[in-house]
Amino acid sequence: MRVVRGTLIHSTRPERVDILHNHLIGFDEDNGKILFVEACQDLPRQAEKHGFDPSIVEQLTHDQFLIPGFVDTHTHAPQYSFTGTGYDLPLLQWLQKYTFPVESRFRDTEFARQHYPLAVKRSLRHGTTTACYFATIHLESCKELCKIIAKIGQRALVGKVNMDQESPDYYVEDTQQSINDTRSFVDYVKKMENSLVKPIITPRFAPTCSEKL
Repeated sequence: MRVVRGTLIHSTRPERVDILHNHLIGFDEDNGKILFVEACQDLPRQAEKHGFDPSIVEQLTHDQFLIPGFVDTHTHAPQYSFTGTGYDLPLLQWLQKYTFPVESRFRDTEFARQHYPLAVKRSLRHGTTTACYFATIHLESCKELCKIIAKIGQRALVGKVNMDQESPDYYVEDTQQSINDTRSFVDYVKKMENSLVKPIITPRFAPTCSEKL
């Protein structure tokens, strides 16, 4: 068990923010589940009640506070590798000049192993504990992303990107192969049996997906 004492901030409704000063929060380090949250009124008694040694309590400073993790509902994991570039172009040209050439390199699983951990770790460092990741069209590299996320310990929804038209020759799928690989990807992630990592269906966007796909 891990126990922290200090200011907690959370919101249980869109129109409300609760600021809880001098509170205790205890959680199971093995599964991450919160065990209790309550005002710190009598630490020895509360330690006995919840079964922890008062000496393990971590005290936040006056300018620190705990909040729930952020949820990123749309993030492209491969694009972290060229973050901050291409502000000179509108979206469609940016995709052609910067994004598609870099994403195509993720066909190399070793390249994926080098870059995906950087994206996931940076996301966590900034407080994002749950993310919805777009990967690339490459089945094996998508599997690598899921293994990396599971190892690092982030909660994630992960999709193998689908795109079978209006894409450069070096970065486009055959329609049936895209469907087959997506099924394989979903099956693979389910067989991981990791409660934090789930597969999703991820068409890139309407222009790059045929009606059949």
